[in-house]
Amino acid sequence: MDRILIADDHDLVRETIAMFLASDGEMVVDQAATLDEALTFMKAQPGPDLILLDFNMPGMNGMTGLRRALDEAAGTPVAVISGVAQRETVDEAMELGAIGFLPKSMPAKSMKNAVRFMAAGETFLPLDYLRATENEAPHPFDEKLSKREIETLKCLCRGLSNKEVALELGIQEVTVKLHVKTLCQKLGAKNRTQAAMIARDEMFA
Repeated sequence: MDRILIADDHDLVRETIAMFLASDGEMVVDQAATLDEALTFMKAQPGPDLILLDFNMPGMNGMTGLRRALDEAAGTPVAVISGVAQRETVDEAMELGAIGFLPKSMPAKSMKNAVRFMAAGETFLPLDYLRATENEAPHPFDEKLSKREIETLKCLCRGLSNKEVALELGIQEVTVKLHVKTLCQKLGAKNRTQAAMIARDEMFA
């Protein structure tokens, strides 16, 4: 019987997913409302066979929280769950060592099968995500900008402040400022607003 830990600060969402997973009696599901609670559960005996972390819950601080969880998990599979996650975020989570990504909008049966799959040590990504990745055309700025600069630029297009960008990408605010400065230089923009305007015209048309 697989033991699953799900950490999500939204009580209704967390409890609903836990209920689905435990409904057939083949999984034992523990719940945590914060990253710190999840880290405590990981140390318990018996520990979980799979950890599901809401990427956007308080305390995660983007990739920083995922790194903490992966370090504490000591080899136990860790997957990211999210209602809204950009492809770049999922890619980076996988690069760090996450075993998979589950959209909260997944049908209950599909989610249960995906959880079983990951608890067995297999990587899982939704089929529509994989198809989007395969069919996605390259960014116009791929040769000019680094992956992190493109991520930062997308955040600027959404009107995020440096602090918000830092939290979303799991980097320091001073690093964001450097990325913004470099972006302006590479794009020939006078400021972050003009850089975002250039990006909307050329990247996201």
